[in-house]
Amino acid sequence: MRTPLLAFNDKGIYCAAADVYLDPWKPVNKAIISHGHADHSRWGHKKYITHHSNVPIIKHRLGDIEVSGREWNESFSINGVKFSLHPAGHIIGSSQIRVEHKGEVWVFTGDYKTEDDGVAVPYEPVKCDTFITECTFGLPAFKWTPQAQVFEEINNWWQQNREDGRTSVLFGYSLGKAQRLLKHLDPSIGKIFTHGAIENMTEVLRAQIDFPETTRITRETSKDEIKGNIVLAPGSAHGTTWIRKMVPYVTASASGWMTFRGARRRRAIDKGFVLSDHCDWQGLLSSIKETGCEKVICTHGYTDIFSRYLREQGYDARTEETQYEGETGQMESEKEKDVE
Repeated sequence: MRTPLLAFNDKGIYCAAADVYLDPWKPVNKAIISHGHADHSRWGHKKYITHHSNVPIIKHRLGDIEVSGREWNESFSINGVKFSLHPAGHIIGSSQIRVEHKGEVWVFTGDYKTEDDGVAVPYEPVKCDTFITECTFGLPAFKWTPQAQVFEEINNWWQQNREDGRTSVLFGYSLGKAQRLLKHLDPSIGKIFTHGAIENMTEVLRAQIDFPETTRITRETSKDEIKGNIVLAPGSAHGTTWIRKMVPYVTASASGWMTFRGARRRRAIDKGFVLSDHCDWQGLLSSIKETGCEKVICTHGYTDIFSRYLREQGYDARTEETQYEGETGQMESEKEKDVE
């Protein structure tokens, strides 16, 4: 029986022919990293390879590491196996990883989305035989509204809160979602304040992206300064003493999970905006079709339901257990960077 080009073991997704791992969750000698979120980019590997725009991100998060950056579509070989990185559209610097050996092509998506968010390099379909895909939102119930409409709703919400004399507190992950929100907020309404975790990451990314001006909230920042303006904060700041400085305030969360009203209630959020950095149901299906693949491996999300549907459509589809966590895990990972 032929050894698969990529196999799943207790450390991650392993390419034995190249002796390299893709987004491993345990320390390894050599790792190719799809993007900077904590469930895909972990500390402890000896050597990291990633897209060059992700290099400053993982250095900020992981510290002193040995990392080399690659360009989009740049082919590089490891032990005769050809690798290349292709835009995933998930967040800044996020890549799909293409692996080719002896005429066989596999693509690992990491996390991805098909909508151009105006911040990340847009997703590009890559032809392959086997497609390893996330399916965080792999249910027909998930259908994203075009982001232009969502941002119009967000800015209108901020404007109304300002007129009511209340501060708008908008929650999003410090890496990715916060910068997407920031890029599309309307500075003519008022000032944009940031939690320290978001400001730190945004400072890292300003060299790559033109963002509106922001003001970091510190101990010296007064309630009067903030009142009526908007505050970007990670979800883990909700319910902490830090948020008391915003009183009177209204909260909102920007997430794909806001599709379900129960998710907003559980998080004690006043308003939910459906905005995800992952594919919706149709985005997943169209992406898979565009690859021309025959085999699909589902790694995290609604894996069982989604893979069953794919099999009904004629694909050779199965699931694999990983330690990738999608949108739920990213919120938890913010805790490590929640500083003033």
